[in-house]
Amino acid sequence: MKELSLHLLDVAQNSLSAGATEVEIGLVYRNGWLTLTIADNGRGMEPGFLAQVLDPFTTTRTTRSVGLGLPLLKLTAEQTGGTLTVDSAPGAGTRVRAELDAGHIDCPPLGELSSTLALLIQGAPEVEFRMTYDWEGRTFRLDTREFRACLGEDVSLAEPEVVLWLSEYIAEGLAEAGGPAEME
Repeated sequence: MKELSLHLLDVAQNSLSAGATEVEIGLVYRNGWLTLTIADNGRGMEPGFLAQVLDPFTTTRTTRSVGLGLPLLKLTAEQTGGTLTVDSAPGAGTRVRAELDAGHIDCPPLGELSSTLALLIQGAPEVEFRMTYDWEGRTFRLDTREFRACLGEDVSLAEPEVVLWLSEYIAEGLAEAGGPAEME
C-alpha cells in the first residue's frame, strides 16, 4: 500500500468485521518514529489464529484464501527498521501496533488521513471511533461520542453533510497539530 492511511483503513475494517463497537486509533510521532495503533473491542482472536495472523495465507475471508493487510503492514514497518505487534484474545478485542522510522526512505506518506477517518465513520456510523494524533506533543483528538452529543439521536454520522463537515473538521485539526498528515 502506498499510504499509511490505507493500512489504517484496512486494519480498522478488520475491527469492524470482528464486530467491534469501539475502535481507537493512535498516530504518535516522536523523535523521528511514527507509531500507528489500532485497538478494538471486537471478538478477538483465538491463540492458534493469532499465531498465524501475519502469514499472508491466513484469513477469515471466504471470498479469497489470502489476507494481505497485516503482513503488508508488517513488511512496511520492517522495511523502515520498525516492528509490528498484534495482541488479541477471544472476547477482549485486538490491538495492532506498528512502529516506523518516519525518516526512512521506505516509509510511506500518511496520505489522506482526514478522508480515511471520515470514510470509516460514514461506513460504520454506529461504531464509536476515537483517534489521537500527536505530533511531537501537538495533539488533535476526535471522539464520535462528542459528535453524537452535539447532533442528537436523529442525525446519523453517515449523512452526507455530516461526513463533509467531519472531513473538514479533521483536516483542520490535523493541520493545527502539525506534521505531514495532510501534506503528502
